[in-house]
Amino acid sequence: MATEQAPPTVYHQLRAQGMSRRGFLQFCAYMTTLLALPASAAQDIEQALRTKPRPSVIWISIQECTGCSESLLRSFEPTLEGLILDQFSLDYHHVLQAAAGRAAEAAREAAIKKAWGKYVLIVDGGIPQGADGALSTTGGRAGIEILQTAAQGAALIVAVGTCAAYGGIPAAAPNPTEATGAAKALTELRDAGKVSAPVINVPGCPPVPEVMTGVIAYYLAYGKAPPLDDLLRPVPFFGRTVHDDCPRLPFYNKGLFARSFDDEGARQGHCLLELGCKGTVTFNACTVVKWNQGTGFPMKAGHGCLGCSQPGFWDRKGGFYAPIA
Repeated sequence: MATEQAPPTVYHQLRAQGMSRRGFLQFCAYMTTLLALPASAAQDIEQALRTKPRPSVIWISIQECTGCSESLLRSFEPTLEGLILDQFSLDYHHVLQAAAGRAAEAAREAAIKKAWGKYVLIVDGGIPQGADGALSTTGGRAGIEILQTAAQGAALIVAVGTCAAYGGIPAAAPNPTEATGAAKALTELRDAGKVSAPVINVPGCPPVPEVMTGVIAYYLAYGKAPPLDDLLRPVPFFGRTVHDDCPRLPFYNKGLFARSFDDEGARQGHCLLELGCKGTVTFNACTVVKWNQGTGFPMKAGHGCLGCSQPGFWDRKGGFYAPIA
């Protein structure tokens, strides 16, 4: 009688793709550093990825522009694309799946039923509450209904991007669709005890890719969300302002500010505060983890921070380029 084969772990998937044991341990050490954990935590992450079955991931998209998915596919080694598509079991994703129409909807329902209580639910995009949710539908079902149904069987809920975290651009004044973030849209179900999974906000427009990798690695290692701030953001990535680690900080401390984007001060790397940079009031990992395989971020490219990981950044008085007080 044939015995059922044990589901593969993340470690086995990585090794099957040619990653060496040494490379795997380096990845665990990198995740430990990224999460600001003590060096000993690398053993916890290594143990979890080596022994625990790879989790099922169900990714639902509601009011979004696909920018978050595009960004998250550009994480560096091992890529988030690889981590989710090959190491995790991506059972449903609006953008990446080959299925469409009824087949796609059936795939989502089957994935939810099969992994009930165990899957990671990733939410992408704002959640419209107006007109009973009819302003954003998939397969004839309101986006908020799809979210609320999927959330009840999730072990972990990750709101990816500022739209999923706070409502984002869809919630910009006058917010005609009454868009909000995933956590708020699930309030009633949580109060009723129907949703027990922790909600983690990973804001940004789009979010920093490696933050996503780190959040899921932490969850696999410890079976819970990392420490969160009052906006449900993981503290290891959102515990410091963009300003705190900006390479232009020494110029700020000396009172040296660029007066235009192409003046001599800007070319010398002077602080961009007077050109509307919101780095002093924005919590994110942009200047530490950086973008595009660690090569850059807005201030390095000569543009100020827009504050895209903060709620309401899209409606800030004076617009993006008005200096903050």
